[in-house]
Amino acid sequence: MFKLLPALFAAGCVAAIMISVPAFALEPPASPPADKPLKAFVTSVETDKSITFRLFAPAAKSVAVVLGQREPMMMTRGEDGVWTAKSHVLTPNLYEYYFNIDGFRSIDPGYHQPKPQRQVNTSLVLVPGSILDTRDVPHGDLRLVTLSSTALKSQRQMHVYTPPGYTDTAEPLPVVYLYHGFGDTVDSWVTQGRTPQILDNLLAEHKIKPMIVVIPDTEADIPEAVAENFPAAQRRKDFYPINADAIDRELIEDLIPYMEKTYRVRTDADGRAVVGLSQGGYQALVSGLSHLGTFGWVATFSGVSTTTVPNKAVDGALNAPDTINKALRNFTVTVGSKDTVTGKDIAGLKKTLDEKKIVHEYHEYKDLQHEMDVWRPSLVTFLEKAFK
Repeated sequence: MFKLLPALFAAGCVAAIMISVPAFALEPPASPPADKPLKAFVTSVETDKSITFRLFAPAAKSVAVVLGQREPMMMTRGEDGVWTAKSHVLTPNLYEYYFNIDGFRSIDPGYHQPKPQRQVNTSLVLVPGSILDTRDVPHGDLRLVTLSSTALKSQRQMHVYTPPGYTDTAEPLPVVYLYHGFGDTVDSWVTQGRTPQILDNLLAEHKIKPMIVVIPDTEADIPEAVAENFPAAQRRKDFYPINADAIDRELIEDLIPYMEKTYRVRTDADGRAVVGLSQGGYQALVSGLSHLGTFGWVATFSGVSTTTVPNKAVDGALNAPDTINKALRNFTVTVGSKDTVTGKDIAGLKKTLDEKKIVHEYHEYKDLQHEMDVWRPSLVTFLEKAFK
């Protein structure tokens, strides 16, 4: 009997399995007509600096495009299945946008630049003509560095920008540690922030001092603090403090020693800056004010603050205004006037700074929200003052 089992299995069971597999009637997706060039189906920036948005979605019933903080633009479907909408003439800038396809939020599958995010749902498009362009100027080098983080017990990545002409025998250079915001990635300040282009262009115009910029990951991804595990209402209470302490340990124990061992960098506080946006702005406060003998320059752009996310070390520093004023060469705080995400955080921080007479530079960007149109100009202004 047992000798018959393989044959019975082959003859009966496999047949039964094959019969039970459902046959899917899913039709293959349509393809663009072959008699038209590809450019007829994809988004393009026009010579007048408007943008023509295109999406090939012949089965869609309704499509809109959302450009930045603007109201959605309804798109029109052509006979070839291409939905189109054209913007007004735009100011040179890097813009965010996404498609709403029958209620589904989508990146632009026909354009080459998705926004760096932990959950990707937005695309980017550059309208040329600003400091964000890749110009014909001397270019620095951008390295993606992988290192073993002893503080986090994991392999971590960061970007390191060195200015044009940098060599291992050059004069030691100052360093900026630049942190991204919540939900973004280690690529965000590079791809969306356009930091390498900004640095190249400012250096070519002799508006900034040569410097090295380190762009680490703001999220530690340690078991007790994985952002995706926390509901939004709990992040400020249960995620930000644990994550910030972990990232601070990585900065002090791993990143700064690595930079001092590997690159020609200054080792004095006046030669180091810590800067960040949103969640990264909270990180700049935690690391900058916890280690006043390590950093001489601190900047928070639309940052979360101890108004809503307490930190004993930061609050202790804020209660010693003379120490902060003596230690910091510059303390910069910026925000958009219509920021509903961290506007209260910045307002609370500024109130504390004013009451305690802590010297700082404050700038409010009129009519702007929680967005890169605040953070990129904030970075430019800060870099033009740093290390001088």
